[in-house]
This record gives sequence, C-alpha cells and structure tokens, in this order.
Amino acid sequence: MKKFTSVSDVENLQEIIKKALQIKADPLTETQKGKGKTIGLVFLNSSLRTRLSSQIAAQNLGLNVLTLNAAQEAWNLEFADGAVMNGDTVEHIKDAIEVLNQYCDIIAVRCFAGMKSKEDDVNESILSQFEKHAKVPVISLESATRHPLQSLADCITITENWKKDYKPKVVLTWAPHIKPIAHAVGNSFAEWMQEMDVELVIANPEGYDLDKNFTKDVKVIHDQDEALKDADFIYVKNWSSFDDYAAMPEVKGNWMLTNEKLANTNNAKVMHCLPVRRNVELSDEVMDGDHSIIYQQAKNRIFSAQAVFSEILDELKA
Repeated sequence: MKKFTSVSDVENLQEIIKKALQIKADPLTETQKGKGKTIGLVFLNSSLRTRLSSQIAAQNLGLNVLTLNAAQEAWNLEFADGAVMNGDTVEHIKDAIEVLNQYCDIIAVRCFAGMKSKEDDVNESILSQFEKHAKVPVISLESATRHPLQSLADCITITENWKKDYKPKVVLTWAPHIKPIAHAVGNSFAEWMQEMDVELVIANPEGYDLDKNFTKDVKVIHDQDEALKDADFIYVKNWSSFDDYAAMPEVKGNWMLTNEKLANTNNAKVMHCLPVRRNVELSDEVMDGDHSIIYQQAKNRIFSAQAVFSEILDELKA
C-alpha cells in the first residue's frame, strides 16, 4: 500500500479486514515494525477518535508520533498556488509539506470540507496539496469527501457482527442535525459497502441525495420506514444537501432513530461514527440500548488504523 485515501488504495478488502481482526486479537505483535520511523499526524480540524486511535495504532507499531494541531499551533497556511502572501497567511502549504517530508516517513492529515465551495470540496483542495507535494506516503484521516479509516473500521465491525450465511441488509440512514454537515462519512460508507458482500440501501429525505459518484447504483429510498424494513445493520449519519450544496432543505416527518422504528427491522445493529447529538440524530434508548454497537465501532478505529499503518510500513521496507 503506497498511500491510503480511499478504498481504491486497498488491494484486497477482505484481507485487510482479516489483518485488522488479527491485530485486534493481539495488538502488540509488531511493536518493532515502525522502529526508527516517524509518522506525522496533521490535524487541520477537531478530532477525538481519529487522533487517539491513530496515536495508539502508531505506538503499537513502535512508530515515533508527531502530532500537529495545524489550525491552532502552526502558522496560518496559504493553499492557493501563485498567491501573493501579503495578508493573514504566513506559510504556504507546499512549504509546510516540504518540511514534513524532511521530518516524517509517513504523513497523515485530517482536513474537513470547507462547505463554502462545492468545487473546492469535490476536488479535495487541501488533501490534493498533500498528495501533490508529499514525497512520503499520505494517509487520509478524513478529507472533504471521504473518511476511509472510519469506513474500514465500519467494515471490521460489520464483519465481527455477521456470522449468518446470507447477505445482510445494511441501511445508511440520514438523521437530523442542527447545522449543515459534510458528506465525507456518508460518501465513504457507501463506497466501501459496495466492496462488501452486503445489500446496501440509502435512506434520506428528498433533497438530500449524496453524490452519485459515490452512491452509483445503490438504491435510495426517501421513506425511512420503508428503507428500514428487515434491516440487519443501520448506519445513522447526517449530511447536508449535495445538489444545493451545504443547504438544509426542509424535512417533513421525524427521521431520528428510535426503538419504535427498530421494531420494523431484523433486530438490526445500530452504528454511528461519533460524535453524536443525542436525541437529535438518535435517541438515548437506541444509543444506550442492546442494538447499539457504536462503541465497538469506535474501538475498531484503532485496528483499522494499525492495519493501514502496518501495510504502509511494509511498502517502506520493500
């Protein structure tokens, strides 16, 4: 694995899921693998699970870990090529990345969608700079359009919880929120599930369809109750409009997941990437109930990261 920004960077999804589960069984089997190597974790946005799981995963492999909260601790960054930097920005992103090239053997970056320019977000205006200027492997810790380490953890979690001999029905359902939320988790989950042996259905209100470049031919249903019927797994996530970019069209009806709605499923397991706005996106009764595998999903973030870091280290030693 030379880089990790989407499912297309994974040669064999089932093999890396298997590897992650082996790591979970014994996380300290490769404590010398990263000896003498340094990973730089660059955060341009807030993080809890991604930050901590990446640090734990790297330490389990013996990597040196440098963590940079770039939005708070670094100079104001300029991202535009050809910019005349006579304003608030102090350091150009390509200069910052060149310095990271000197200090790090792997660069992992977290950069959210700006939610202002559809073109900039769709074209990954920040992550693309890292891919362009980095001379070492780049790992996405979430970008404008995808969250691949989360999606790999989701695949691991579904694999752990499915032992039956038929394809599970997996429903990605939109949930309410108080502000416009980016599409990265929804896009990424849809993309990765299409590589899994599952029946994927997406449920969202009219006006909230995700980018077809990610959902492709996946069935989209605008009636949540209909979509949830006989579901085995339910992934709850909010996102704003893609067509009317970052808008929040009016939604009729209650899309918050409750136990009453779960009664229509096949005793479905409930997933969410966290953080979650309780009693807005899903109810306390679901979050804290027997259907929830959300914390298991969060723990698996360690093992998704560790499997990817291990694969990258194999490439560095090749």
